Amino acid sequence: MIDICCIGHITRDKIITPENTVYMNGGTAFYFAHAINHLPHELSFSLITSMAEKDKEAVEDLREAGIDVTFFPSRETVFFENKYGDNRDNRSQRVLAKADPFSVGQLNGVESRFFHLGSLLDDDFSPELIKDLSRRGIVSVDVQGFLRKVCGDQVFPTDWKDKDEVLRHIDILKLNEQEMVTVTGLRDPKKVALRIASWGVKEVLLTLGSYGSLIFAEGRFYDIPAYPPTQIVDATGCGDTYSAGYLYCRALGMGYGDSGRFAAAMCTQKLSHNGPFDGTFDEVEQIIARHRKQIV
Repeated sequence: MIDICCIGHITRDKIITPENTVYMNGGTAFYFAHAINHLPHELSFSLITSMAEKDKEAVEDLREAGIDVTFFPSRETVFFENKYGDNRDNRSQRVLAKADPFSVGQLNGVESRFFHLGSLLDDDFSPELIKDLSRRGIVSVDVQGFLRKVCGDQVFPTDWKDKDEVLRHIDILKLNEQEMVTVTGLRDPKKVALRIASWGVKEVLLTLGSYGSLIFAEGRFYDIPAYPPTQIVDATGCGDTYSAGYLYCRALGMGYGDSGRFAAAMCTQKLSHNGPFDGTFDEVEQIIARHRKQIV
């Protein structure tokens, strides 16, 4: 049995910012795997992904980096266009192609302590698949894809149609400030966390951009600061980086607050450049230590 298994599509992304336009691979699978791979290899990790055969070079690059990857061919590769304005907390998005959903049969026999489901579109993971995985390990979900309704090539926020059926099978759920409103209809983060916990989720992670993040678990709130970056270059993949850091720490047995702070500091490092997190454990700890000195 492995410690952490991430399941999600690798994408082709077009990133548009006021400064420039770049093309790169992306998706939760991509950012999560790179982030985990840059941390000390105290835990076993496996990535399960899917994309078109013609784009499989991205999978081979991950394998060359030392990441264990199970690959399923798809008719298409997910192709996102992400456009950011001056406020990097917000983006507009188009979907120019989508991949085949994951199936129960593909994942039959996969055993892991933690499963992280990196949803990109609302049909990536069926309720049956989520229920099946929950019988084998702790299920962590980034809600983003479940709330993406594609009309033409435009992406619109929509409520999670299967949430009543699947939330009781999810142990850890991450939402950002827009997603929490879509799922609950509430804007106060603490009320949101309590509502989601009442639906059966054990650990609720709310990322609030430059305002930090909030974790609710075992009846207690944990306020996590946003550590100021030296510069903001690219926010794409920050949520996935947060999930990677949090699950890495939780799998090591660390507490909720320490896990959240480590995850937030990883995001600070990732914000300063294009592409996935490429820092070290020590660099992340230094970001946290500098912040503590500043508030003493």
